[in-house]
Amino acid sequence: MDEGNVYGEEIPGDDDRVRREQGPAVPQGHLAEATGGASQPYAARIDVAVPCYNYAHLLRECVESVLSQEGVDVRVLILDDASIDDTQAVGTDLSQQDKRVIYRRHTVNRGHIATYNEGIDWAESDLFLLLSADDYLLPGALLRTARLMLDRPNVGFTFGNAIIAKPDGTTQRMNPIGTENVKDFTVYSGSEFIRLSGATNIVPTPTAVTRTELQKHAGGYLKELPHAGDMEMWLRLASHADVGFINEDQAVYRRHDANMSLKYYMDDILPDLRQRKKAIEMLFQHVTSGARDDEALRRFLARELGREAIGQASAAFNRCDLAAAAAIQHFASEVYPEGRNSLPWVKLALKQIVGPRWWSVLNTTYRQSIE
Repeated sequence: MDEGNVYGEEIPGDDDRVRREQGPAVPQGHLAEATGGASQPYAARIDVAVPCYNYAHLLRECVESVLSQEGVDVRVLILDDASIDDTQAVGTDLSQQDKRVIYRRHTVNRGHIATYNEGIDWAESDLFLLLSADDYLLPGALLRTARLMLDRPNVGFTFGNAIIAKPDGTTQRMNPIGTENVKDFTVYSGSEFIRLSGATNIVPTPTAVTRTELQKHAGGYLKELPHAGDMEMWLRLASHADVGFINEDQAVYRRHDANMSLKYYMDDILPDLRQRKKAIEMLFQHVTSGARDDEALRRFLARELGREAIGQASAAFNRCDLAAAAAIQHFASEVYPEGRNSLPWVKLALKQIVGPRWWSVLNTTYRQSIE
């Protein structure tokens, strides 16, 4: 960012600056060829792939949210990954109602990674969006994106704010860049975006529009990262180009019930942390030789991942999942050995000495004393 950073601390890296300005108008260089130079803005062509598995009840809303976007020329490919609900009927009906919609059904379930990559292979327009069938776009989202990306050819992908729709019917705004001093749009250098992201995925996936040419050059999603594929993709694209952020609500992302079973931390959180580690490792395999040797960036990302792991280990302890807490703590020590000297690590160690039962008593007593 222009000044400081989101972590409130010094971060390693080069002197890349973030270019932050008010939102641009569509540039004169992109006037429609068909008008012979008349002042009609070029309608950017955007291909939207919609992977769907058993979301027949949500598919129509998703597709229609794309078709209703104004000021852009869209195509939609519905990729039915062998759904066993009414997806085929809904998808076929949508394709018959609007020639911009293509419906394609798999005879066997191929999984989400293969389906995502099929969408990338299909895309041929200027821009590309992978939009899950359970999410949908908000009005004006694609036009805002197109204006920024047409004006800034150095931008490889854009993302924006999102509305999270929870299972209980409530909603929550997701502001990945925060809410203070955020301009209409921001263009980050690739290295700045990587540092901003750290070891987490800050991009709401239904808002992420990529430049198709860059997406095909960078390649598809990796089958070995089924749970951290999005994070790895954004880091990979950022290693090739700048990243744009649009400070508007661009899409609605549906969050489904999390599996908070007794094995949640061991079966979900620990594998997720391991895949994030792999995603970071993959980043340094894709970047240029100069960035590949950026040890300061490696240490920074390892530190961020280690801090996250310590926090998750502490959360697992609070749920009395001591085995998961120990396993995640061990992972943290491998990724970020210096974390053993941090306050969160010391606090976790004290909790382990006291034990979950007495820690709960002490914690409850303390909270009551300050209320």
